[in-house]
Amino acid sequence: MSNQPPIGVPQGAIRLNTDSQKLEFYAQDRWYEMATDVPTVDGGERAVCAGGSAPALVDTIDFASIASGGNFADFGDLTFNSGQPARNTCASRTRGIIAGSTNAIDFIMIATTGSAQDFGDMTYSASQAQGCSNQTRGIFGGGYSPQPSIVNTINFITIAAEGDALDFGDLIDDTRGAASYASPTRGVIHAGRFSNPVGNTNVIQFMQIATTGNTQDFGDAIIARDFVSGASNATRGVAAGGRIPDSSTLMDFTTIATTGNATGFGDLREENDEGSGCSSSTRMLVTGGTNASSSTINTVQYLSIITGGGSVDFGDLTQGRQHHTALSNAHGGL
Repeated sequence: MSNQPPIGVPQGAIRLNTDSQKLEFYAQDRWYEMATDVPTVDGGERAVCAGGSAPALVDTIDFASIASGGNFADFGDLTFNSGQPARNTCASRTRGIIAGSTNAIDFIMIATTGSAQDFGDMTYSASQAQGCSNQTRGIFGGGYSPQPSIVNTINFITIAAEGDALDFGDLIDDTRGAASYASPTRGVIHAGRFSNPVGNTNVIQFMQIATTGNTQDFGDAIIARDFVSGASNATRGVAAGGRIPDSSTLMDFTTIATTGNATGFGDLREENDEGSGCSSSTRMLVTGGTNASSSTINTVQYLSIITGGGSVDFGDLTQGRQHHTALSNAHGGL
């Protein structure tokens, strides 16, 4: 089967190679074999949601199996009540890291249950920031510090070793409320809200996780919006919902290894903003948030990252909440 695509194949297209019986994706000017190995993770592929406002600030942590679906169950508690971490999180296959709306950082052992423990501190206080990671390093960037001042600061940590965060570099602009996701090498910040000029943005930016330095331009989302939920497998990143200026069902995706504009993905079954996202190699969950009537919701939706299309019902969080954060031990950065 030829490695050369026919004319007009869009970036990020996926095919089954009938010669090798392998899935491939199209990037730049050729087809590449997709990484489909699923790492063994203790306790299975888990989604964990933490913090949020319901509408009062909560320290709740709950979890569910990504593969099986169903309602979330109690996991434990954060060391702090946190109303606006909003994607300010990262994870390895064993540890989940949650940064609060102060400079505090907590960690949990994902395969077990129990309350979080203190990890260290960020160099700044950040709410509605963005987080992503590979197996080794976690990245936190932007957010309010404090509200209404948005910052462009990026911090990083070594997930396996407790301690304070260090400076990584700067975002293209002061950014908050964006979708964020990663491959093992790249972290991506998708849309959100800029402070200069003030307003929602369609800018997508990326960084090399293993280095330090400023983000670079990746391309544009299909529409400017903030409070977006993001997640990925190792190949494809998805941004779901968001405020444009009302809650949206819109989804778009990027092929993380390339640069270029995002492509339409499908629609959520329910409008969503101020929720959060996490994933396995095949599924993305969109958790909680608010809907078109601005009601706080406990619903969780899931979608297939590989095939695209609409989302379907997964189950419910233990309580309705927004401005929370979600993580998993099987996301695209691992």
